[in-house]
Amino acid sequence: MTGKLLLSARRAALSATISAIASAIVFIAALAHAGDTPRPVDAASTLAAAAPAVRAPDSSAPGASSNAKEKTYRNPIIEGNLADPMVLEHEGVFYLYATGEVDGDKGTRVYTSKDLVRWEKGPVVFRPGQPHVWAPDVWRDPASGKFYLYYTVNKNVGAAEADGPLGPFTIVREFFKNAIDAHLFRDDDGRLYLYYVQFPGFRIMVQPMASPTEPKGEPTFVLRPETEWEKRAGHVTEGPWMIKHRGRYYLLYSGSGADTPDYAVGYATADSPLGPFHRAKNNPIIARGDGLFGPGHGCAIRDSAGQWWHIYHQKNTERREWSRFIAIDPLWFDADGVLTSRATRGTEHPAPVVGLRR
Repeated sequence: MTGKLLLSARRAALSATISAIASAIVFIAALAHAGDTPRPVDAASTLAAAAPAVRAPDSSAPGASSNAKEKTYRNPIIEGNLADPMVLEHEGVFYLYATGEVDGDKGTRVYTSKDLVRWEKGPVVFRPGQPHVWAPDVWRDPASGKFYLYYTVNKNVGAAEADGPLGPFTIVREFFKNAIDAHLFRDDDGRLYLYYVQFPGFRIMVQPMASPTEPKGEPTFVLRPETEWEKRAGHVTEGPWMIKHRGRYYLLYSGSGADTPDYAVGYATADSPLGPFHRAKNNPIIARGDGLFGPGHGCAIRDSAGQWWHIYHQKNTERREWSRFIAIDPLWFDADGVLTSRATRGTEHPAPVVGLRR
């Protein structure tokens, strides 16, 4: 009996050994089929493999490129002879208004987008019957729901009104003669301030407003051309645009001649919308570069991720002329509140994040 048990145990052990050998053969064969033996994973290789490829932009959508994981942009985002852009978001749509493309400069046309990169040409929203219609600024009054276009027409600044962002806008008030480049800013406390440029001398001014169409008190001087980059090709300070960041007021503006490649963008800061304003030490924050000419006069808007974007124009060539296009690039604040930016042309970069608001 003992002998039979011993024989049975030996047979069981032999069977287990044969089974183990067979499993090992299958495992080795699988490795051979895979073409390699196991090895440590390299993190850099994994990230490179996971990074989304960037496709060439679709020729039907200037400035845009995307794939399933990443969207990019490439300047220009709108071709054609356009300048001085301003962008408003309303109910999930971005509306861009600019100088040009209405029988030259005889009106204002709107362009629309869902992502700040791909733009569709829309209708003419303002045609005052006079030439030199420049630098539109559109603002929606949260109290009334009305839309106001702060216009420059033949070097006069005023306001026009409409029921929606597609217009048509009708003139309701003229504010300043011999002036250009109006921009309305609403502070956190609801107070309104109208920035503009007064001739002679390209003086940036600010007018407190009792309502979207009613000035309150007298305008206050902000700044005029003083530094070298503002006087490099004509003594110019223009195109004011206000950003509020962590309780401080950042006034973007452009300097030097707008028809020259030396046109550039700087900023000044203050503790109040009325100033006094102090120029930044790192001015200008965008300027001409290799194959890039005369970047300037734009607006700033935040995307869904909270990133600031500068939408502005560039000149097509370094010649002294008015051929320009629309561009977009980021703005950054560092930990000390210093504002910086870049100007790009013909290269792809990550696009604004547009979607669910935080």
